[in-house]
Formats: sequence, structure tokens, C-alpha cells
Amino acid sequence: MNYIEEIKRLKKEKNACILAHYYQEPEIQDIADYLGDSLKLAQIAMTTSADIIVFCGVHFMAETAKILNPKKKVLLPVLHAGCKMADMISPKEIVEYKKAHPKTKIITYVNSTASVKALSDCICTSTNALKIINHYLENGDEILYCPDQNLGKYAMKEGNVEFEVWKGCCPIHHFLDPKKIIEMKQKHPKAVVLAHPECKLDVLDLADYIGSTKQLLEYTRNQAADEFIVCTEKGVIHAMEKASPHKKFYLASDTLSCMSMKYTTLKDVYECLSKENNEITVEEEIAVKAKIALDKMLELS
Repeated sequence: MNYIEEIKRLKKEKNACILAHYYQEPEIQDIADYLGDSLKLAQIAMTTSADIIVFCGVHFMAETAKILNPKKKVLLPVLHAGCKMADMISPKEIVEYKKAHPKTKIITYVNSTASVKALSDCICTSTNALKIINHYLENGDEILYCPDQNLGKYAMKEGNVEFEVWKGCCPIHHFLDPKKIIEMKQKHPKAVVLAHPECKLDVLDLADYIGSTKQLLEYTRNQAADEFIVCTEKGVIHAMEKASPHKKFYLASDTLSCMSMKYTTLKDVYECLSKENNEITVEEEIAVKAKIALDKMLELS
């Protein structure tokens, strides 16, 4: 079976669209109607006229799309594609924290479950985190940033401010050894080092440019440099190479691969769209509360 042709046929027949994150396998990125990072895909999900959204990513992303589009059918090709960072904080922990700190604003990274989003004051992504955190700090609020400690610590360093951060992280970025970047820089002395703010500060200190996945991609497209050392999940290199085929991209470490993002295959997308199974649902009360926090993010973005 030619899965690509069948997927195209089904999309047209069912008025469906495929959203894919940059960390997906190249063949999934290539069949997507829209490719992006968490913020971009959230914004697209709100504007699409499709009746069915097939979200090629992980569970929290499909949940977010469903919250923003409650009347649309949202499908996730692989239901067990999860996020370890999202699992590092629970609704129970947030409730307990809020009881102890009733005046603190909860700023939650989009890599979180719908139930955690519903208990938050505002959501953010790596694209807009600094802007949103600064908004609340300038308003005189005390904040808890969760669950990613590294982006929180980066925001504190950049703004010369202090606030509380959760102890969660993305294991893919968190365990990147700065020695790997130093070794790669020795091999490719002319290469520009790019890093995602989910990396630890000792890695970010070695970077020439720090940004979200989309920001890193745009940077490589717009810069005159011909070589880049990439300190984020390897999937984005496919998009970078397509955008700048004459440039060279070196993955900082072979550990930079998210297994959950790599689960989805063309067969999974075809079967999901053909059978319209693996539908994502979110309890209405949770969805309404989570949407308030998501809408606040979109307003401040």
C-alpha cells in the first residue's frame, strides 16, 4: 500500500488536516499540512477549517488541540506517545502547592497534562516563556514556573530575577553533556552553536544562540553562517536541511532523540485517519479551565 497517497486521499475525503511537530520522523513531517513547534501548532489548531485534526506529536499536544477546538475530532496516531516532562508534575501536587501559596501565580509549560493546565494561571511555550514570565513579574506577582526547571533558570538568568521553579525537566535536553558541545566545536570551529532553553545552563553558556525549535530553525535560515551545531532534538535538522540545503548541521549528541516523538509511522497515520480511532477527549470542566489558561497565553503572545 502507498500510505502517502492513501493519506492524501483520506484527508480530502474527510476534510482532515495533519499537524506535525518538528521532532517527528522526516516522512511524517513531509506529509503534514502544518509543521511547527508547540505554540505554532496551538495557533494553527484554532484557525483550521478541517473537521478532523490528526496530531502527529505526543499526548499533551493533542489534548491542547482538543481544548482549543472542542467541536472538532482530534486524533493521535499513537496513544501511548507521551512526555516524560509532563509526567513530572501532577494535579494533586499543584493543588497542594496552591493551598500553601494561595497568592502565587502558576505559569505552566505547555508540556503538561490538561488537568495541570486547568489549575494554572497561564500556559507558555519555549517561544513565549520569557515574555509571559516577565509580564507577571512586572505586575508584582510571585510565580511558580513548572514543570521545566531549566527554562525557568534560564529566564531567571536572562531577567536577573528570582522565582520558584519546579524540579521537572526534559530528559533529552537535561542530560546533554556540555563536553559534547566542546568536542563538536573543536571538530567544527566555524560552526554556530544553537541550543534550546530546555538544556541546562552549562550547555546554554556555550551557545551562540538560544531559542525555541521554531526560532532555531528561523535563525539557521536567516544567518549567513554555513555550519551549525544543534543542541536540541534531532528531528528539527530535517526541517533545517530542507530550508537551507546548502548548509551543514551537526547534532551535538546522538542522545538527542525523543523516543515518544519517533513512535508515529505512516501506517499509524493512515490507520488512524481511516478508522478515525484514537480520538482525544478532555473532560468538559477540565477543558474549560485549561482553555482559560491557554487563552491567556495566546493573549500575551
